[in-house]
Amino acid sequence: MRTDPDFTALSTGRLELRRSVPEDAEAISSYRSDPDVHVHQGWEHTDPDRVRADIEEMLSRLPGDPGGWVQFSVRERDGGRLVGDVGLCPAEDEPDVMKVGYTISPAAQGNGFATEAVRALVDYAFSMLEAEIVRAYADEGNTPSRRVMEKVGMVLIERFEGEDESGPWAGVRYERVRHQDPTP
Repeated sequence: MRTDPDFTALSTGRLELRRSVPEDAEAISSYRSDPDVHVHQGWEHTDPDRVRADIEEMLSRLPGDPGGWVQFSVRERDGGRLVGDVGLCPAEDEPDVMKVGYTISPAAQGNGFATEAVRALVDYAFSMLEAEIVRAYADEGNTPSRRVMEKVGMVLIERFEGEDESGPWAGVRYERVRHQDPTP
């Protein structure tokens, strides 16, 4: 896998995915703190100060750099409204595997933004970062997130269970292999 020192933004028909900046923290914190969103996510802290600190830390990495996530804010090209965020992270100890994650604001859900943004991110991971496998995880009960993975050509690889301070939970892992036909 490689890094992308020249990254500026990814554009789709309706969206622009650009590096998240500290000024995005309030908006990102707002939808990540929504109980209906937070229940399906693994973030420990969603307050604006922590989100801002996370963004600042991620700005030190290039897309494709090992050691953590790189976050992109998803904005509508017409009007610039921030509708969500997506991220990339090389899998630890698994060369050529890139993890993707995504969250769309409840106010913007149901418009196909997640599918459009994740498809662009998966294509970018394969074409520019030269990943061989793109992987995503979700809460097993998060049917909309699972549909996004399937729409971008990922297939269910594994179901698993765990337990944390909130109790037991169930998750799923989806993957798409480079050169795999993306149509389900």
